[in-house]
Amino acid sequence: MDQGSERDTHPGLGAGDGVSGRIPLAVVVVDRDGDVSHWSTGARRLFGAAKEEAIGRSVLDLLPVSGALPEDDEITPYGAYAAYDGLGPDLESSLDGRLNFPAAGRARLTVSDRDRADVLWWAYPLVGPGNERLLVLAADAERLRRAERDEGIAFERIAPGFALHTDFPGAEELARRLPEILPSMSVDESARIVAQVLELGYPILEFSQNDRVPVTPDWGVARRTERMARRERAAHAAAQGLPVPAELADDEGEDLEYAAVRERLEFLTEVSGRIGTSLDLSRTIVEVSRAVVPRFTDVAGTYLREQVVAGEGFPDGVPDTTTMWHRVALEHTDEPGRWDDVVPVGEAMPFPAHTPFFQCMTTGEPVLVPRISVEMGHAIASQFEKRDIRPLITGRSMLVVPLKARNVVLGFMILLRHPEREMFNDMDRVTGAELAARAGLVLDNARMYTYQESVAETLQDSMLPHIPPRMAGCDIATRYLPGTLLGRVGGDWFDSVKLPGARTALVVGDVMGHGLNSAAMMGQLRTAVQTMAALDLPPAQLLRNLDDLAQRLGDGYLATCLYAVYDPIESELHLANAGHIPPVLVRAVDGRSELLDLPTGAPIGVGGVAFESLRVHVEPGDRLVMCTDGLVEMRGEDIGVGLATLCESAAHPAASMDDACDTIIRALNTRGGRKDDVALLMARLNGIEPEDVAEWRLALDPAEVRRARAVVREQLHDWGLARLADPAELMVSELVTNAVRHSHSRPVQLRLIRGETLLCEVDDDDHTLPTLLGVDTAAETGRGLRVVSTLAREWGTSRTAAGKTVWFELTAPRR
Repeated sequence: MDQGSERDTHPGLGAGDGVSGRIPLAVVVVDRDGDVSHWSTGARRLFGAAKEEAIGRSVLDLLPVSGALPEDDEITPYGAYAAYDGLGPDLESSLDGRLNFPAAGRARLTVSDRDRADVLWWAYPLVGPGNERLLVLAADAERLRRAERDEGIAFERIAPGFALHTDFPGAEELARRLPEILPSMSVDESARIVAQVLELGYPILEFSQNDRVPVTPDWGVARRTERMARRERAAHAAAQGLPVPAELADDEGEDLEYAAVRERLEFLTEVSGRIGTSLDLSRTIVEVSRAVVPRFTDVAGTYLREQVVAGEGFPDGVPDTTTMWHRVALEHTDEPGRWDDVVPVGEAMPFPAHTPFFQCMTTGEPVLVPRISVEMGHAIASQFEKRDIRPLITGRSMLVVPLKARNVVLGFMILLRHPEREMFNDMDRVTGAELAARAGLVLDNARMYTYQESVAETLQDSMLPHIPPRMAGCDIATRYLPGTLLGRVGGDWFDSVKLPGARTALVVGDVMGHGLNSAAMMGQLRTAVQTMAALDLPPAQLLRNLDDLAQRLGDGYLATCLYAVYDPIESELHLANAGHIPPVLVRAVDGRSELLDLPTGAPIGVGGVAFESLRVHVEPGDRLVMCTDGLVEMRGEDIGVGLATLCESAAHPAASMDDACDTIIRALNTRGGRKDDVALLMARLNGIEPEDVAEWRLALDPAEVRRARAVVREQLHDWGLARLADPAELMVSELVTNAVRHSHSRPVQLRLIRGETLLCEVDDDDHTLPTLLGVDTAAETGRGLRVVSTLAREWGTSRTAAGKTVWFELTAPRR
């Protein structure tokens, strides 16, 4: 690690004397946002950027990796020594956070003042409460090239690697001087980083098969220690079949320690590859638990906070004795069923303050218990009512590690080893902490995905209407399927709107794109369609107005829409299309299905395009099928194939509307490869028989009010609805009185329609809609609508081309 020394020193190389030397290092610290928080003088020299330019910038902008060295390069390419260090694929993986373990390597980096720099690098992920995420050390390999060129010494390879801190001659100096190199850090922070560097290994360079030189800061001199020299001589003797001298065999313990560190790094690498294969929270939990049993531990119990399990937002505050922890997984090597009854998965419980679990979850640090004593076993077991857990835990070695993300404890893992197995030690604690850190990030990703998916699904459900299965003269069934690859929020929608004259508007639309923006636009367009449908606009005019609205909302607002109005009395469909796929009409007489040939029109938002409408005669029992293109489109397949399948499946006989929808979904959704969301609306057009409709024309004469009451009472008796006669007669009297009073020239129209409900409509030529007023005991008028509002099941008003319609409904007894 350099202090900006100008000395251009390189290792002194001697075949018999060993190797010693000093190489200035660039020091770069990366924070949790991926930005540079420290940039040393050596980094400026090596990478060409001044400190003022580097601080606060993304490290990926400052250290752009151009890839491995070319095969014809005179220095061994990266791929040749990747197998040697075994600690990660490349620098870029460490910089962008894909690697959470120490790595070393060699790369060509693009720099500002020359084409590419040949760099040897070491990357240390940093854990703990600080904002620092990564420590990167780098050295210029060109210095070694010059040594080769000037001194005529051939290097078989130049490879970076790690050595145990026991070989490091300047550890104390490093701990003392690091705050000077990283002046923005406190002594505690720098000590934390030093501890991690020494725990994971310090940088070394291998110049040849027999010479390895540790890289030390400018204030110290690196040297090949006697221990390393002994190891190399012992290895050479063993290779020649010669006996290993006693003084060389003494170093066997250090070799084992080095091998142990490498094994743990390999274990962490393996675990990292096994967890996080899915964003499903339940599957991730199982992966994390199974990754450590039995290689690292014999029992692994995983506990998560209640909010995490529920898929809610990020947990707030530090856990306490009231925090509920859910046991979400338990893996063990004991005989099957031994743990199931005592500590079942799914149980939720708090943990008392005196337990090591509470200490772990409140401090966020691992807790090591070499052996669970009888007293501790009794204390832990005291929280399990009517269950004696002591035989399962007493005498075992225990390690409790926190599962953290963004410095918040999401849960913890309880790791237990059998009494006959080696106890957990400090190195296990470090390994467990690193394992838990990686597992915590993976679990948090899964938790966030689950939470966002839940939010998206709630948003989508809130935007999609809940359509009643029966409207006047028709039955309706719907289906919505979220996109399988592009998220659960999309822009597809369907709707139905009650219109005057027992008519029903049926709508299906598709906003182009996916995500929250599309869903928000869908909500705006759906609301606009409902509003304009309530004005009883003709289909073509409604689409024209919707297109104007989309253009006012912005250039990026594009959608397709199919709008149909069903008149059950006239047995007619009135349809208009704005760039949408055509609907399918299934005839009840012969079961034949056909795509309705509608004027297509341009999508909503294009602007300047006229929309046309079409009227289609239908018979009772016919079915109309409207859907979005996500159902019929398939990558690499002509849309005509999907439309043909839609027609065929829509014509298939079904016992109910829901079964008919399911038949279509099965036929079109099992082909594989669907990525878009799907909206499907099916309406069975039952019609209303002429004998269920009664109409009268009333003159603009107050005396006609009495006649209206009489004809309504008589008609309801004829229909067998005498029990509705009194409330219907009273409400008709109020509405007809208002209509006669406010009409201008045309007669008042009174109509009764018998169906699932009794519908009464009063039409006049006055365009002013009546308003429900507050109670005023002194007023002589204004009570009519309040009577209607009190007695009717439902009521409303709407404008028509000639004036307005005021209507009410009463619940009719089943026929």
